[in-house]
Amino acid sequence: MKTNEIPERLTAMRKFMEEKNLDAFIIPSTDAHLSEYPPKYWESRKWISGFSGSAGTAVVTKEKAGVWTDSRYFLQAAEELNETGFDLFKMGQADTPDMTSWIIEQAGKGGSVGIDGLVYAASEAKTLKEKIEAKGIQLETSFDPFTEIRSDRPEIPKNKAFTLPVEIAGESVTSKIERIIAELKKGDADGILLVTLDAVAWTFNLRGNDVEYNPVAVAYGYVSEKETLLFIDAEKLTDEIANAYQAEGVKIAGYDEVFEYVSKLPANSSVCVTGNKINYKLLQTIPASCRIVDIPSPVDMMKSVKNETELNGFRNAMIKDGVALVKFYMWLEKAIPAGEVTEVAVEGKLREYRSQQELFVGESFGTIAGYAGNGAIIHYHASPETCLQVKPEGLLLIDSGGQYKEGTTDITRTVAVGKLTKHMKQDYTNVLKGHISLATAVYPEGTRGSQLDILARKALWENNLTYWHGTGHGIGHFLNVHEGPQNIRLEENPTQLKPGMVTSNEPGLYRANQYGIRIENLIVTQEQKKTEEFGTFYNFETITLCPIDTKPIAKKLLTKKEIKWFNRYHKMVYSKLKNHLNNDETAWLKRKTKPI
Repeated sequence: MKTNEIPERLTAMRKFMEEKNLDAFIIPSTDAHLSEYPPKYWESRKWISGFSGSAGTAVVTKEKAGVWTDSRYFLQAAEELNETGFDLFKMGQADTPDMTSWIIEQAGKGGSVGIDGLVYAASEAKTLKEKIEAKGIQLETSFDPFTEIRSDRPEIPKNKAFTLPVEIAGESVTSKIERIIAELKKGDADGILLVTLDAVAWTFNLRGNDVEYNPVAVAYGYVSEKETLLFIDAEKLTDEIANAYQAEGVKIAGYDEVFEYVSKLPANSSVCVTGNKINYKLLQTIPASCRIVDIPSPVDMMKSVKNETELNGFRNAMIKDGVALVKFYMWLEKAIPAGEVTEVAVEGKLREYRSQQELFVGESFGTIAGYAGNGAIIHYHASPETCLQVKPEGLLLIDSGGQYKEGTTDITRTVAVGKLTKHMKQDYTNVLKGHISLATAVYPEGTRGSQLDILARKALWENNLTYWHGTGHGIGHFLNVHEGPQNIRLEENPTQLKPGMVTSNEPGLYRANQYGIRIENLIVTQEQKKTEEFGTFYNFETITLCPIDTKPIAKKLLTKKEIKWFNRYHKMVYSKLKNHLNNDETAWLKRKTKPI
């Protein structure tokens, strides 16, 4: 991107605002489906500001412009916003103004603020409206400036979609619809609007390649006892798929027809929505005569509890991923001393080895390969211009994942690539202790992720250390690598952990400009024991299959119980992967998994 392009775009934006009599315009990073990774058509915040991180909001006023983002992106945003006309506002810092308060100050009483209601979460738009109207400022929600000011705007993707057979999904569309309707009846709702692409994908056993990393297709859905509709561009479906849906009682309608359909929902019917999972424009389309049931999505909860077929798919995907990772780490060991490894080369090699595996579809997110100080940048992504060469000293953090038709993987390993300091070993071992503590947790039915989060942090906290990201996020089945509603983090989340949920276990530690450490496996909630007096207890099954580097371990810091878990985990990794490897690879893995 030419450096002068952003100021030019800013000028075009201000001209648009002047024509529409707007004092400020807010550009979030999402699309009409509130996606973490939007199709390029909706990458408006990135286009207007030049900031390419996955989270952030841009605001343009008559005189100023700014981007609000969180600590994962401070370094990246500072670099990308330099000399663009956009200021960086670091969220969570004491001296950073709240975005809405800043907008109120800029627009002033009698002013007017614009958003595109199609890409704004309904709950956020409502809060914004209340706050600014209390200060005498109007909110305009029907503008999309980018249809006018962006001449090179890509189209909404028209890529072919495909369906998952029941042998992989484990449940038919008809069965899922019946279960959704049963849940709606419990909540006294007639129908549910499906807006997020992963919810649509799961319900209709639909997959696509409209978005980078997430195998989803751009579509909406509506499920009710009376009828079920999939709103999708007809070009995306083959006749065979369309006929199969018809046989399952699913009507196909055009993608944009969702607005007209929703506007004509029967009077006095009740519609289930989730305020932060529906765009404001679609919510506003629901007739005033309808009752809105705003609750956490029952579809999200159903989707998060994997059936036995899905869980076996995950386990198969882990074997494929494990084989690819053995090949990769064997290459890495030889290539670093030979001076052949850069952070970008790491990403390329991982993709190469994964792509050799059956049913591999693509990466599940952009690989994070951070050597030395870059490892401390939590969402670091190497570029050819700035990437470091990996030298035979210190630590290398690699967070990567694959999309296989059977399941999704996400794994982080921190490896010693040469000489380590005593400090590095202590830090690494304290992170490992947290990982093991969570992996071995036993907890009663009804436990929430926030109640377990301390287990991953305890060893760090005892040494006056911590990390600021969550410890675990849900994982989709050949779907989005970040999936709710469950998570494991300090912040309260009312979702209880249930058997069949797949979640990450990824404590870390980051020392700015020195190194980063993170150890991540995927874990499945399972029933451990039913007791008569105290109810049912759960624990975790660890399903990721890859050695954890033993070189950085300060063994004296580990308890006997921790060492036992570690050796048992390595024994499992070896036994599950050995039959899929050649003799050299098997010998290498045997060395890497020998007891400590």
